[in-house]
Amino acid sequence: MRRFSFLVLITILGGSFTSAADRPNIVWVTSEDNGPHLGCYGDEYADTPRLDELASRSLRYRTCWSNAPVCAPARTTLISGMYATSLGGHHMRSEVRLPSAMKLYPAVLHDAGYFCTNNSKTDYNFVSGADDAGWDENGKQASFRNRPSPDTPFFSVFNFTISHESKIRNQPHTLVHDPADAPVPSYHPDVPEVRRDWAQYYDRLTEMDAMVGEVLDQLEEDGLTDSTIIFYYGDHGSGMPRSKRWPFNSGLHVPLIVHVPEKFQSLAPQNYLPGGVSNQLVSFVDCGPTAISLAGVEPPANMQGVPFAGPHAGEPKEYLFGYRGRMDERIDRVRSCTDGRFVYLRHFYPDRPYLKYIQYMFQTPTTRVWKEMFDAGQLNEVQAKVWKPKPLEELFDLQSDPDEVVNLAQDPAYHDQLTAMQMALKTWMIETRDLGVLPEAQFLQLAGDQSPREYGLSDEFVAEALVEAAWSATKAWETPDQATVALATGLLNEPHPGLRYWGARGLNLALQSRSDIQSDGGTTAICQTLADTLDDDDPAVAIAAAEALLIRGSDGQRRAAAQRLAFLANVKNTSHPVAIAALNVVDTHPTEMGVAMEKFGERFPVDVPDSPRRINKYVGNLMKHLLTQ
Repeated sequence: MRRFSFLVLITILGGSFTSAADRPNIVWVTSEDNGPHLGCYGDEYADTPRLDELASRSLRYRTCWSNAPVCAPARTTLISGMYATSLGGHHMRSEVRLPSAMKLYPAVLHDAGYFCTNNSKTDYNFVSGADDAGWDENGKQASFRNRPSPDTPFFSVFNFTISHESKIRNQPHTLVHDPADAPVPSYHPDVPEVRRDWAQYYDRLTEMDAMVGEVLDQLEEDGLTDSTIIFYYGDHGSGMPRSKRWPFNSGLHVPLIVHVPEKFQSLAPQNYLPGGVSNQLVSFVDCGPTAISLAGVEPPANMQGVPFAGPHAGEPKEYLFGYRGRMDERIDRVRSCTDGRFVYLRHFYPDRPYLKYIQYMFQTPTTRVWKEMFDAGQLNEVQAKVWKPKPLEELFDLQSDPDEVVNLAQDPAYHDQLTAMQMALKTWMIETRDLGVLPEAQFLQLAGDQSPREYGLSDEFVAEALVEAAWSATKAWETPDQATVALATGLLNEPHPGLRYWGARGLNLALQSRSDIQSDGGTTAICQTLADTLDDDDPAVAIAAAEALLIRGSDGQRRAAAQRLAFLANVKNTSHPVAIAALNVVDTHPTEMGVAMEKFGERFPVDVPDSPRRINKYVGNLMKHLLTQ
């Protein structure tokens, strides 16, 4: 346990409370891998009596986004009060450093006199993990009941894993919810395996609901109900495929219930009404600053979230934002936003399908049978979509299309809505200095001895130019005309490796998107330009160029590209992020790799004992999958 220092006068820290009795206790109860599939959210298949009762005397938020659709980046956002993309912590199981002076929200609350406990998941994408987060207690026994004095205000987190993705598929399990009645979304095939997984998911939510009830009972037993503000939320969308890991609304929309006892109604969110529903848009980046505000303290200036309760509550938001980076061993780059009704997604790897083989994800029966049915040609267009390349952008109307399967991006009737959300997302990427416009290995290399955030705030990180390059170059997927090809070619001459990367990506997409590109600049000329880029000293640039040459290059260019990829895919020659990126290309184009594939199993390490702790499986997962194909 950390040494606990109690500050009696919060006014010293800029707050408005003068004693412990004036300050609320705060409890966060969170469940893993579940969207708003609760009775209080109108789900008639759900059986969640304790949460439904809590909602009846609390405020329920209609739209709360987790910002990231998987645990580690979402929790990175929560603990920091910052978008994980601004910290470089948006990739699953990454380890990035934070600026030395930066405080996470538990440390701010601790310094304000709160006893801070976490029971028990951390899963932050930081090198230091939970050690420097600021918890007084962190572990399976951590509880507000361990506070040094009954008068000590506390902030306590209780995290329940029973609803996690892994619990959907574990056996034996006797189903309580009838699979015949399970609500199967239109993008999933309606087969017994899928119905069983959905039924088991709802069973787990019922078990989770009882666990939440135990925490509420503890507060009541200890006489703390009237002095404790309670948050309940899920940590991202459901663990079913195309929810978890994907920044659709289905992957980001989580339940959020906030209970404020009568004693602290002055701190309640705007328009608080017991049993009411709030249309205010909130997301995980706002939760830490909100807890700090409830404690009477002004959130640190570096935090990007906006408090939605307490004396420092800010103005309601017009949009919420989401992001996907590397998910385990699979690299993708997606950004999304919502205004509560419409959801907009921008894909920066449109050439890659939504779902690719991820060893952990394919343990779920739904994922396996879904892919098997696709391979057998047994799916309809909506169900088959996720196994195919993506459009450049998507726009969905949740009011008429809650499953997000009808893309309105090309519908002239929605042009103004599309334009507004494009601008909002692009502006957000620039203003928050989204490090995701650079490949993972690249921003880590460029940061050097700095933390990625410090690099992102420096003049060396040309945020506006990089975001503009990312948006403009990837238009080649849909419009590979002379202007787009010329823009991408020009980027290859830039000194910043990030701009050169987008140049190579743009030409890559142009070559893939049309067979008649000779009339728009010439395949031969483009391939020669990319061949000259194979030896770029930045591996990300070389990998993007090599992929294009594998697809459309001459025989000699293909051989050179395959050899370059084979070198970069071997972790002994490079780094784990570089090898993962190269292996993603190799696994997508094994036939085009030709003779370079012949001795992959002999020359390449499948198990790498000296791997960085949090990504130690991913090179091996890719190699094992590659060798089974």
